[in-house]
Amino acid sequence: MSFSRREFMQVLAVAGATGMALSHKDVLAAKPGAGEMLYDVPKFGNVSFLHFTDCHAQLQPIYFREPNVNLGVAEAVGRPPHIVGEHLLKFYGFKPNTAAAHAFTYLNFSQAAKTYGKVGGFAHLATLVKQLRASRPHALLLDGGDTWQGSATSLWTNGQDMVDACKLLGVNMMCPHWEFTFGAKRVQEVVEKDFAGHIEFLAQNVKTTDFEDLVFKPYTTREINGVKVAVIGQAFPYTPIANPRYMVPDWTFGIQDDHMQKMVDQARGEGAQVVVVLSHNGMDVDIKMASRVTGIDAVLGGHTHDGMPAPVIVKNAGGQTLVTNAGSNSKFLGVLDLDVRGGKVQDFRYKLLPVFSNLLPADKEMQAFIDKVRAPYKDKLEEKLAVTEDLLYRRGNFNGSWDQVICEALMEVKGADISFSPGVRWGTSLLPGDTITYERMMDQMALTYPATTLNEFTGADIKTILEDVADNIFNPDPYFQQGGDMVRVGGLQYTVSPNADMGSRINNMMLKGKPIEAGKKYKVAGWASVQEGVQGEPIWDVVSGYLRNKKVIKGVKINTPKIVGMQGNPGMSL
Repeated sequence: MSFSRREFMQVLAVAGATGMALSHKDVLAAKPGAGEMLYDVPKFGNVSFLHFTDCHAQLQPIYFREPNVNLGVAEAVGRPPHIVGEHLLKFYGFKPNTAAAHAFTYLNFSQAAKTYGKVGGFAHLATLVKQLRASRPHALLLDGGDTWQGSATSLWTNGQDMVDACKLLGVNMMCPHWEFTFGAKRVQEVVEKDFAGHIEFLAQNVKTTDFEDLVFKPYTTREINGVKVAVIGQAFPYTPIANPRYMVPDWTFGIQDDHMQKMVDQARGEGAQVVVVLSHNGMDVDIKMASRVTGIDAVLGGHTHDGMPAPVIVKNAGGQTLVTNAGSNSKFLGVLDLDVRGGKVQDFRYKLLPVFSNLLPADKEMQAFIDKVRAPYKDKLEEKLAVTEDLLYRRGNFNGSWDQVICEALMEVKGADISFSPGVRWGTSLLPGDTITYERMMDQMALTYPATTLNEFTGADIKTILEDVADNIFNPDPYFQQGGDMVRVGGLQYTVSPNADMGSRINNMMLKGKPIEAGKKYKVAGWASVQEGVQGEPIWDVVSGYLRNKKVIKGVKINTPKIVGMQGNPGMSL
């Protein structure tokens, strides 16, 4: 049976409208030009924002598996983003085995990824941005940060590949987080030189330590179709804690609700009819902030990599605020359309569009740029280290198969009893049968403080480390959460009780079937210490050597702790 183009597009339209399951021969899998209807977003209102976040320097299309564990505690139980898998499908009314199910959940990931192909890629994102701007010529394109870091080429070019890519993409404003790990001097250089006249770098919560002067512009205003709009930037508030303090020694951060309220009021006083916050707080922090600060129409959020199909509507003393989060890895593009009349927002439409690279032709100019910037590193990027027979992924509150490989490599190469790997949420996925290239390995570890370590810790020290990280994730007050995942662990088994109090969440620590003793010392390998002056072999040398020796990765046993007290929590599907 063959389809005419008209029939073909009608099938796609029906599939998109109904959530119809599509076979391996469906339009999503087979036809590069079939995305016209999928990405046909009717224009609404008179003010529009396009938003991507946390692309982590992924210029090329990739695979990315969403988490099967993203637990919510206290008020966040059962509230987006803390719903996964089938719970998420039910919450949003998506049908199983559809493009939406694949985009927003981990379900059937390997098979669905083969059907629908890779996601993201700046050349494909550029095509979608241009298509949407054709019907919304005054739309602002907002970048939520974590843009310069996360790939080999961004590391090797000191972030320059992403700086230039964002200028070419047509980004109007951005807010920061991992950008700071290139150092204060480098950030200021980009802001003052590369971005001047192109991209506004916004952060209302970064100040000097001495006089508390603002380091960056806190907000900007633009006029869209006769409506004055303000965009306020919010940098990641815990940068000096989660990342090396020595890289930004003269700056303070923090959430700074009071100053945010001051900026909102100031923008309103200047005539802004719409106030949007471009935030890198993380979704739970954004939800709390939106309940406390009045006058914000929408928070376009990032940091926690939550692909949320619809906004959470937060009530506050001044009315309500929409809170969104647009995923990661250039996998999604958010479209917020506002109907502004009588000096305020009357209505809105929001879509989070998955960027299926098979459905969006590569923008020629962007693809040419990407090819050029990658060319000097091509041989190294494409070096074949091993083949994986397993699905390799990172995301999830406790562990992922990619992290397990890293932990095993650390223990074997460093001669350790136990290994720790940071619970970062960036890092792409590989399907069973894929080649592990140097580039795909670097996706898991491309940061500016890569030194590996081998230390002796007592059992009490190990418990303290695990308790501290667990509190960063499961503290019932979002303002004490830092938005990452649990430190990844090799060799050590333990029980975790997310609802317990600080100091009581981690129990039953075992090593090779024996209890961890509080006073006994253990050899612990790790990497990415935030302390200054740490010396050690870079993590990519440790893992690449391990992979070359193994040649084939198979039978990865993910070291997930026993989780207590979370039965029925829709943020978990094991």
